Amino acid sequence: MAEEAGSKAGCHVDLTGQTALVTGASRGIGRAIAVKLAACGARVVGVARSLEALEGTLEAIRAAGGEAEGYAADVSSAEDVKRVVDDVEAKYQKIHVLVNNAGVTKDGLMLRMEDDAWDDVMNINLKGTFLFCRAVGAVMMRGRYGRIINISSVSGIRGNPGQANYSASKAGVIGLSQTIARELASRGITVNVVAPGFITTDMTDVLPDKIKAEVKERIPLKRLGAPEDIAEMVAFFSGPASSYVTGQVVAVDGGMTV
Repeated sequence: MAEEAGSKAGCHVDLTGQTALVTGASRGIGRAIAVKLAACGARVVGVARSLEALEGTLEAIRAAGGEAEGYAADVSSAEDVKRVVDDVEAKYQKIHVLVNNAGVTKDGLMLRMEDDAWDDVMNINLKGTFLFCRAVGAVMMRGRYGRIINISSVSGIRGNPGQANYSASKAGVIGLSQTIARELASRGITVNVVAPGFITTDMTDVLPDKIKAEVKERIPLKRLGAPEDIAEMVAFFSGPASSYVTGQVVAVDGGMTV
């Protein structure tokens, strides 16, 4: 992965000179997105709960000649979000690409779900997306250009037993995105959603082999996706080729929601 960062070789999108802010950039899908955007030429600003968590992502980008910096922030805190966005705008004047990827799960059956499990997931997944869209959207409006890509989930399209909080938060991301796509379109800003299916990450690695096999049988392509599959779609939405696409939801799920 590190070999791709900082070089547009093999990248179908040219983001040279652009600033891309990626939340939840420390691992998994977020890391793959950050590295991919850097490979396309973007200056990447990664956001995670701690700078230590971001070290691997930032090192991978810089080792390949890319430019990257990190911020520690609680995405559900309006004060933290404002601090990050204000600082990035002061340094680079514009934020061209925003990817809201930060997310958590606290699964459980609805009847047994504690209030904290509901609130924590909604605050990170949905409120955090709203806060960054609001803050960065203002920067993009001043620049009359922007690409916002919000990461939802197939669970937000169809629901998933044991994930009432997660599914609701990810469905909310879709509704939020389609609303702000209408509100920001006149300023040259597009807003789209990528909804991953079962992707090989830390969360899916812990699943028993039997469960993984059952999941693969439900997927027409008969395999789990890779974080890079999501990063490719995000890169497309980040670039000029997607200029007439906004308010759309693309499931990258191997055909699972067909």
